[in-house]
Amino acid sequence: MTDLPKIVVTGASGRMGQMLCQTISQSNACTLVGAIERAGHDWIGLDIGVAMGGADMGVIVSDDALAAFAQAQAVIDFTVPEATIEFAAIAAQARAVHVIGTTGFTDEQIERLEPASRHSVQVRAGNMSLGVNLLTKLTQMVAKALDEDFDIEVIEAHHHHKVDAPSGTALMLGEAAAAGRGVALSDVRDAGRDGMTGARKRGDIGFAVVRGGDIVGEHDVMFAAAGERIVLRHMATDRVIFARGALKAALWGQSRGPGQYDMFDVLGL
Repeated sequence: MTDLPKIVVTGASGRMGQMLCQTISQSNACTLVGAIERAGHDWIGLDIGVAMGGADMGVIVSDDALAAFAQAQAVIDFTVPEATIEFAAIAAQARAVHVIGTTGFTDEQIERLEPASRHSVQVRAGNMSLGVNLLTKLTQMVAKALDEDFDIEVIEAHHHHKVDAPSGTALMLGEAAAAGRGVALSDVRDAGRDGMTGARKRGDIGFAVVRGGDIVGEHDVMFAAAGERIVLRHMATDRVIFARGALKAALWGQSRGPGQYDMFDVLGL
C-alpha cells in the first residue's frame, strides 16, 4: 500500500477529467484511487484506463462519491457548479483537500461553498496554470498604474464545446483589473454587446468571447488609449498545464488547515 497522497477525480470522462487521470497516473508524487461520474453514465463500472481507450489503471469509474472520497486525501473537481457544491460537502466530511477548477459559478453558488471550507481545504481558481496566474497579477499591476484614459478589454477564446461565457479565467482577469483600479467588477463590467449599444463608458471593463474549433484557451487583456495599446497575453496549447497546476494545488493543500485558498496562495504570489 502506497503512502503517497490518494486522489479522486470527478467528472472523469470530461476533457479535463481524462487529462487529470492520465497526469496523476504518471506522477510519482501521488496515486489515483477514484474516478467519479454521474449516475447512469456509460463509463460506470469500467476501469478508467480502459474507458479512455488505454491500459487498465486499476481504478473503476463509480457514481459513489462518498465511498471514493473517504479513501482519499484530495479531490480534483472540474465539473459544473451544482455538482461541485455537492462534492464540497462530501469532501468536508472526508476531510479531503478539494481542488476546484469548475467555472461558471454565480455569487450565490460561491457563497454555498463556504460552509464546507470550515472543515476542509478548498483551493478554487478560474484557471490553474502558473502562466495565467502570473498574467492575473500583471493585469492588476498595470491597471493600478494606468488611469481611465486606458480602456480595458478582456478577450478570450475557447473550443466550441465550452458552455460558460465569459470564461472563469476572463472573469478572474476582469476582477484583477477592477482591483487594480479600486472598483468592483460588478459596477464596471461591460459584456454582451450587440446592436446599438451606444459609446463605450469611460472606466468600464469590457469582455469579448470567441468560441470555435479546438482552441484550448487564449486570453488577452488590452489597455487601449489614444495613440497606444498595451496587450498582456496568455495562450494555452495543451490542457496538461491545468492538470499539473491542479495536482500541485492538491499536494500543497495537504499541509494546510481548513479554509478557502486560491492559486496565488499555492504559488506564493
